[in-house]
Amino acid sequence: MNIKPSAAIRKNYNEISELCKRSGEPVYLTKNGEGDLVVMDIETYARRESMLRLRENLVAAEEGRLTGKPGYSIDQVSDMMKAAAREVLDGQQK
Repeated sequence: MNIKPSAAIRKNYNEISELCKRSGEPVYLTKNGEGDLVVMDIETYARRESMLRLRENLVAAEEGRLTGKPGYSIDQVSDMMKAAAREVLDGQQK
């Protein structure tokens, strides 16, 4: 875990930016010895947001399954994916 005083961001922005990019981890900034902010590079942030959305979708799907919501068979999903791919390819050919 990377912890820095908040003054470090003003004095050493490039160093903190490089630390975020190199480690792929957030840097926790403190103010008067207390946690204040978290800083991370944009790629790490985007990756974390993507993982959170995926987890939300998986939880929603599992909740649906547990409550008896009808799902799709592998063949149905395959057919839907093929139809979507054809739709995209058809749009590109026009």
